[in-house]
Amino acid sequence: MNALEVVQPPAAVHVDAVGSVRRARRRRGTVVTGALAAVAAALFVLTMVVGDYAIGPLQVVASLLGLGDDPGADFVVRDLRLPVAAAALGTGLALGVAGSIFQRLLGNPLASPDFVGVSSGASLFAVSMILLGGGAGLAVSASALVGAVVTAVVVYVLAFRGAVSGYRFILIGIGVQQLCTSLISYVVARADVFEAREAMTWLVGSVGRAGDAELAVLWVALVVLLPLALVLSRSLATLELGDDAAKALGVRVERSRLVLLAVSVALTAVAVAVTGPLLFVALVAGPIAHRLLGPASSGGLLAAGAVGAIVLLSADLVAQNLLPTPLPAGVVTGLLGAPYLIWLLASVNREGRGG
Repeated sequence: MNALEVVQPPAAVHVDAVGSVRRARRRRGTVVTGALAAVAAALFVLTMVVGDYAIGPLQVVASLLGLGDDPGADFVVRDLRLPVAAAALGTGLALGVAGSIFQRLLGNPLASPDFVGVSSGASLFAVSMILLGGGAGLAVSASALVGAVVTAVVVYVLAFRGAVSGYRFILIGIGVQQLCTSLISYVVARADVFEAREAMTWLVGSVGRAGDAELAVLWVALVVLLPLALVLSRSLATLELGDDAAKALGVRVERSRLVLLAVSVALTAVAVAVTGPLLFVALVAGPIAHRLLGPASSGGLLAAGAVGAIVLLSADLVAQNLLPTPLPAGVVTGLLGAPYLIWLLASVNREGRGG
């Protein structure tokens, strides 16, 4: 046998090795994302199974598909439990994707809508509508949506100095968040007891408050924004290489960064408008997805969204069924997220990734 027929050129061997690694990463990404989606779907059904009126999983699925033969079970599933499950699933998806975009775009695991003013701006406008404007329902949700957008624009304008530095964006966002938090405290302190209690209930965050109109807005926004985020994920991966490398590859850096931030803010805004500020969901979803995906993490927006849905659906199940008294899901996300934040702050400071 001729030696030329046995030995491949070094370049060909390198190309084959790179292609094999890429295929393995894609397979891992597909498997992990599919598994996370399956877990989220199972929790979505489980949310409608458990409760004072127990219903079997197959009966829940049949009711959702319009094949149920028990009017009582159909009423419980479709009218009572489905809105809560749909709010948790949709909000978790939105916050998971939004948090992952923020963290990857700004290059910092502490970058999250929770800590750069977006959620607190939405909360300020919503609480002001409740306490000063006498609003409720859709009016409060619309105010939260406007507040998130306005706050994000303010932070972006203040952080922009020819370009947006992730570290400067985060610092200014934290400052704006503290300002909004102080204003919220001032507004609540001046309200009467009943109105203050209503405002504080909204501030905790709950997936059970959404009406049909709010849910429709949430899911329409997801149908539009999630595909857009996936389309932009290639630009996001390029921007992670650094501005100079992204420019060399033909990416319009500031325009791409602005569009990605706008998508992330919009996802956060609609989520907070529907459920209130559910803390730490956006913060933890991206890192968990990154750890599960490993080297395949460059395509992890869908995985991060699935993790966000899992976290929020699990939190609501715990809050409603495993505690002595049913509580809003935001209580559980806050209890679970606070230790994670402490660990993250310690590890970021140790590794020198804080800025």
